[in-house]
Amino acid sequence: MSYGQKEIWSLKWCHTAPIPNFNNFDTFYIIKRTSSKNESFHNVSPFLVQKGISGQLGEVASVRKLCSGDLLIEVNSRKQAQQIIKLNNLSSIPVTVAAHATLNFSKGVVSCGELLHTPVEEITKELENQGVISVRRITMRRDGKLLDTKHLIITFHSPKLPECIKAGYMRLAVRPYIPTPLRCFKCQRFGHSKDSCRGTLTCARCAEAGHESSGCTAEEKCVNCKGSHTSFSRSCSAWKFEKEVIAEKVTKNLSYIEARQIKSLTPAPGTSYASAVNQDNITLDKVSQYYKPPQLTDKEPSEASKYIAKQSNITVTKNGTKSAHVCSVGPVPDSMVAFPPEKAKVLQSLESNADAEMSSSSASEGDTLEYDMSEDLEDTPENVCPTIPPPPSTARKR
Repeated sequence: MSYGQKEIWSLKWCHTAPIPNFNNFDTFYIIKRTSSKNESFHNVSPFLVQKGISGQLGEVASVRKLCSGDLLIEVNSRKQAQQIIKLNNLSSIPVTVAAHATLNFSKGVVSCGELLHTPVEEITKELENQGVISVRRITMRRDGKLLDTKHLIITFHSPKLPECIKAGYMRLAVRPYIPTPLRCFKCQRFGHSKDSCRGTLTCARCAEAGHESSGCTAEEKCVNCKGSHTSFSRSCSAWKFEKEVIAEKVTKNLSYIEARQIKSLTPAPGTSYASAVNQDNITLDKVSQYYKPPQLTDKEPSEASKYIAKQSNITVTKNGTKSAHVCSVGPVPDSMVAFPPEKAKVLQSLESNADAEMSSSSASEGDTLEYDMSEDLEDTPENVCPTIPPPPSTARKR
């Protein structure tokens, strides 16, 4: 789906969609080695690891090794969740275990005019039994004033986003939330925040290193696409591409790498197949020359509570455009489609960090969900549930 194109949802009445039972336990866990030498599982036999997991937990849903060398474990049941959190060693290897910071949560957007004047604290409390742990109201600026809207961003203590929730007597559709690309305020690159940046201080206006954008009067230049605009411009081709990648990732339940591959191979609307093939290398060279992929890092599991507690209201400007979005964070599939050698260069720095992407938050406190200004604040949309198509098969082609 191209940038700016509206998503077409297959709708069904919300009363036909069951309210899912909420299992109040974490599904994903990080296992770290406890060592004074900062050892990891990079040099540990996978057979030894598997025997330790099977012997102490039984058959788990999945096991992955992150680029940091830590293990990402997905459990099958509450019993396994209770067992894994108590682990002190794995096949005689001292370890520490903690719930993953982001994979155990998902985000959705609901719209309800009846909840416009209800405090978010009350909404959160009333929806606790449905796995809701945080509610943020989207605000809009009009005539210099911040106004509340009927749109709510809801965080669920569940990797899977529900289709509907029940607010009192009402059943409300939950839409997937797609955050805006996360841009670093230090190096201006996408995919990480200023706090975790290891890059160089770069001006967001002129793209020159060594100074901030405040007070800069130099000619505008983008760090990411080298265009004649600021690095925070919404007209930036790199920003639009990153937005498409995130949308592809969320709506089709793909990993960041897989979503990036798909969008890189998708020709622009109106482009013939022959033209796409002929111009493929030119487009690739431009992307690989100018656009550096995000520097992905592992987020410590202990930041989960801080991440949720620091969420703030989202503000939209009056000239915004419409989007119906919600973000869920899901496990990264194991498969990866074969990629041409020349295009692999674009993804080279990402491949080693593919698993680390699951540990990084795709949203920041400055996320903006664009609001349709033609819609009245008091209007209430039909309470219908979107039927989200199942994710495509990730089986390897033979």
